[in-house]
Amino acid sequence: MSTKSRVATALATLPLLLGLSHQAGAAEAPVARTIQDPALEWGPCPAVFPAGCEIAVLHGDPAQPNADVFFKVSPGYSIPHHWHTSAERMTLVSGRLRVTYDGHEPATLEVGTYAYGPAGAPHTGECLSKEPCVLFIAFEGPVDVQTKPASN
Repeated sequence: MSTKSRVATALATLPLLLGLSHQAGAAEAPVARTIQDPALEWGPCPAVFPAGCEIAVLHGDPAQPNADVFFKVSPGYSIPHHWHTSAERMTLVSGRLRVTYDGHEPATLEVGTYAYGPAGAPHTGECLSKEPCVLFIAFEGPVDVQTKPASN
């Protein structure tokens, strides 16, 4: 048996070895949303953000690890300096957004651009488009916003 076949077999049997089945997540419904979905419940961003910012929870509980959200800011909006205790995996869904992490060159995100923000990395942003900027964010840990420097 080739190495490739052994790896494929091991991966295929891993759920069985762990006592799992393909039914394990069956109680959880699949989710598909667009930013225009009328079922989305947009709410205000944390108080450290000025007006013009909204969040919609797509999946999970923001107080627990692995929550997914849409983060929306109005055209011209400046995202204040902040950081998160969780890493962020992001994709821009609408608009054009410049993100600047301390000590790094700014990155201008276009629709479809993926970006990764490390845990604890302070950053700012600005919506450069004439339409709202909507960012899909998958948080690894609970969703939080910190504005004070981390204590060492």
